[in-house]
Amino acid sequence: MTLALAVLAGASIGLSLGALGGGGSILAVPVLVYLLDQSPAQATTGSLVVVGTTSLIGAVAAHRAGTVLLARGATFGLVATGGAVLGAKASAHADEDVLLAAFAVLMLLVGALMAWRLLPRDVDGPAHAARPTLDDAILTFSPTFACACPRALKVLVTATLVGLLTGFLGVGGGFLVVPALLVALALPVRYAAGTSLVVITITSAAALATRAGVGSAPDWGVVLVLTLASAMAAVGGARLAHRVDTRHLTAAFTVLVLAVAGYTAARALPALL
Repeated sequence: MTLALAVLAGASIGLSLGALGGGGSILAVPVLVYLLDQSPAQATTGSLVVVGTTSLIGAVAAHRAGTVLLARGATFGLVATGGAVLGAKASAHADEDVLLAAFAVLMLLVGALMAWRLLPRDVDGPAHAARPTLDDAILTFSPTFACACPRALKVLVTATLVGLLTGFLGVGGGFLVVPALLVALALPVRYAAGTSLVVITITSAAALATRAGVGSAPDWGVVLVLTLASAMAAVGGARLAHRVDTRHLTAAFTVLVLAVAGYTAARALPALL
């Protein structure tokens, strides 16, 4: 029964990461805690393995499909590693009830954000002539030094926040990375999801390396099964993104995230009172 649950949960995580460029990682910790009997500390470490491996495989598939801008994703990911290291160190000293309660609040925020993005938008608004283009550099050193400092600050703040969440709670942060890549780096929509997988891979690796040897290790057998199922589904998800309207996938996943968020909050928040 535990094996079947791990396979089903891993498939859901991988499908979201592959098709939507994020979101699936938010399920890994609740799955490990409530379905697979891991402690919160074990779950947040195991989640980094699941999410990091799945994102790496999904990024390779997306790169083959031509939807990854590797240099920009790697740059954003490297900036985020500082936050990932700090978050991982803070997590080692956090009470487990606090970890789960923080995760419940994060899930509710992510679910609400995903639902908000599904609302219809007025596409006839004013054009933004000053919007940066893909070829606009943030920093240039030749022939003279120039800095698009507002964009550089957006990248620094968003990347650090993504890293902190990854390190502290074991999530990939794709729900933040995709809009950050759209706004701060001016990536076209079709590249944002694939490029975000590069970022998630780097931040997850940095956080996992920081956590190595700290605290109790997760059940690696369970984590391995969850990771394999998730990785296989991520490849299918990346291919699916080109064939179906991802709004339908996003809507279904939003309902799932909100349901899991409500359950996690009901279990975690009373423990703090």
